[in-house]
Amino acid sequence: MSTTEKTPEKKRVHVKTWGCQMNVYDSERMTGLLKPLGYETTETPEEADLVILNTCHIREKAAEKVYSELGRLKDVKARGGTIAVAGCVAQAEGAEIQARAPQVDFVIGPQSYHKLPEIIAKTARGTGENLYTEFDVDEKFDALEEGRQAEGYSAFVTVQEGCDKFCTFCVVPYTRGAEVSRNADAVTLEVRQLAQQGVREITLLGQNVNAWHGAPPVGASGEAWGLGELVRHLARIDGIDRIRFTTSHPKDMDDGLIAAFGEEPKLMPYLHLPVQAGNDRVLKAMNRAHTAESYLRQIEAVRAVRPDIAISGDMIVGFPGEDDAAFEDTMALVREVGYASCFSFKYSRRPGTPGAAMPKQVPEDVKSERLQRLQALLNEQRHAFDRAQVGRTLDILFEKPGRLDGQLLGKSPYLQSVHVIAPESLLGQIVPIRIEEAGPNSLRGVLV
Repeated sequence: MSTTEKTPEKKRVHVKTWGCQMNVYDSERMTGLLKPLGYETTETPEEADLVILNTCHIREKAAEKVYSELGRLKDVKARGGTIAVAGCVAQAEGAEIQARAPQVDFVIGPQSYHKLPEIIAKTARGTGENLYTEFDVDEKFDALEEGRQAEGYSAFVTVQEGCDKFCTFCVVPYTRGAEVSRNADAVTLEVRQLAQQGVREITLLGQNVNAWHGAPPVGASGEAWGLGELVRHLARIDGIDRIRFTTSHPKDMDDGLIAAFGEEPKLMPYLHLPVQAGNDRVLKAMNRAHTAESYLRQIEAVRAVRPDIAISGDMIVGFPGEDDAAFEDTMALVREVGYASCFSFKYSRRPGTPGAAMPKQVPEDVKSERLQRLQALLNEQRHAFDRAQVGRTLDILFEKPGRLDGQLLGKSPYLQSVHVIAPESLLGQIVPIRIEEAGPNSLRGVLV
């Protein structure tokens, strides 16, 4: 008796993503895992059979945003749809989500995404659990070795997860677990598969990506590699022309990685290296394990090998105990660095972190005033960096059509968006472009 393989029934999934690039990557992986089950993506929850909220726990009131969103999904549940909460809020507050939001079919933490097809099947049969938040990151990394469908000409690749730094303002060590580095052979395999599908640029991801370390791939020399060696190795893969990495920690910025900026032309001249504050007393209270001076010397070392590098960072204002003088130290550090881009936030108390219980909490109005001053300086620096590109010819990777007819949108080596009137045949190509104008949030150029 012959059997015919059954084609999966067509269904739709909507994934809403908050937070960092790691969450964006995780959302892509989840939709990829669901495709063999017949799920197509949809931009609206109203059309979805399955809605996944991929959450971030970093910012204030993150959990409340999730419950607010769940309240808007009543129609999904009413017509028999499935609702799941994923991400860091799921990991940190899974039991509370179950108690407060019975409409949620299951809660899944970041280390269990590889089990998603199995979980969906069990949920449909009514035999599944409601909470999947165990830490088995090694098993997750094993699952990532499987074939991945590229979407576009640039792609994120996870090489490291978790954090051992325990900054006193941060929940990541509690939601993502300890630092784990992905096997170099597995990373190489995934990057080769992406290159074969036309990907030209990869961004290596990790909560502390420059903490990556491990044995070299089979056939490579050396006893132990750091991220610098991994970057050099991946640069030899045919088709890969650009490499980036994010997010880094100053404690793990070693000499080998700094040297790679000067020696490996495929490593783009862009470094995201968060400092968080410019005052040593505040940095110590944050448990950052570096000083303002040591951070500045690292920036100096990177610029010595790659003078044109764009420096990006993260800043927190209003951490407990930050007085006017400490804030002025932060402003002074910003002026000395000269950021091409920088993310800045008011300190928000995260339950369960040491910072939440510290004395000398800064009033909200003071935090707001300081943030306004800091962002004004950072915006001034960003616009100055963008204006400095006018008149230069930069190699631009065209990634998608722009908003205007005949327009393409590309990315500069410094991660700036660049609009150019150009034929669609140039999509996926790296093309020399003369920059003619710096707008509020992007550059405009012309074909050379």
